[in-house]
Amino acid sequence: MSEFANKRYVVTGAASGIGHAVAEKLLAAGAEVYSLDRNTPTAAVTRHIEVDLANPRSIEAAVAQLEGRFDGLMNVAGVPGTAPADVVLAVNALAVRELSEAMFERLQPGGTVTTVSSTAGFGWPARLEVINELLSTLSFEEGVAWFKDNPQQGNAYNFSKEVSTVYAMSMGLMAAQNGFRINAVLPGPVETPILADFEDTMGKGNLDGLKALLGRHATPDDIAGAILFLASDAAQWINGHALVVDGGASGAVLTGVIPAPEI
Repeated sequence: MSEFANKRYVVTGAASGIGHAVAEKLLAAGAEVYSLDRNTPTAAVTRHIEVDLANPRSIEAAVAQLEGRFDGLMNVAGVPGTAPADVVLAVNALAVRELSEAMFERLQPGGTVTTVSSTAGFGWPARLEVINELLSTLSFEEGVAWFKDNPQQGNAYNFSKEVSTVYAMSMGLMAAQNGFRINAVLPGPVETPILADFEDTMGKGNLDGLKALLGRHATPDDIAGAILFLASDAAQWINGHALVVDGGASGAVLTGVIPAPEI
C-alpha cells in the first residue's frame, strides 16, 4: 500500500500544469486531495474550494472551509511575470506565507509543506537583507504595502520566487521544532500553459537555448515527482531545503560551465 494512502493533502494550483500532476499522483496513490484554486480542477479531487490567492480574505475563507487535520500542503499555484507586479508578489510569495502559516496548526505530526518556487529566484543571496525585510512584515497587507514602498529592480517574478525560496529555507528550524517539515522545489522551464508567458518575460532565446542544451524542458510530472518525494518518508530528514529540479542547468551555471541567463 502506498504511504500516501488515506492521507489528506491541500494542493493549490491543481487546475493545470504541475498542480494538476501533483493532484493526479496523490489521488492515484490513495490520498485525499483538497484543491484550492481560482479554476475548477480536471482531476477528480476530493473537494475543490475556489480561492483568489491575491486576496488574504479569500485565503482565510477558503481555509475556514477545510475540516480536520492534514498531512501536507503543496503550494503549487503561481502567476508569471506578465501579470502586474503586485499580483505576482501577492500570489507567488505573500499567499504562500499566508496559506502555509494558516495550515501549520492543522498539520498532523510529521506533516509537510512543499512550495513550488523557481530557479528564476537564483539571485536571492544578493537580496537576502531586502527579502528578510519583506518577510519581517506581520501580515499580507503589510507585505503589499512594503512592496509598494520598495519596488525591486528586474522582473517581479524573479523577486517573488527569491522570497518564496528564502521563506522555505528560513522556516525549517521552526518547522522541526513543531513536528513538521517545510521545503521548496525549484524547477527550471516546464511545459505548462504559462510557458509562453515565461518566454515573453525571460527571453525566448534563453529558454530555447536551455532546451537545446538539455534536449527538452521539464514535464509537469518531472516536478510533481520531486514534490511527492519531499512529502514522503524517504525525505524525512530533508527540511528547510531548496531542491533544484532543472535537468542540470543550475549546476552548470554555478560552476561556470555556462553563463547565468540574463532574465
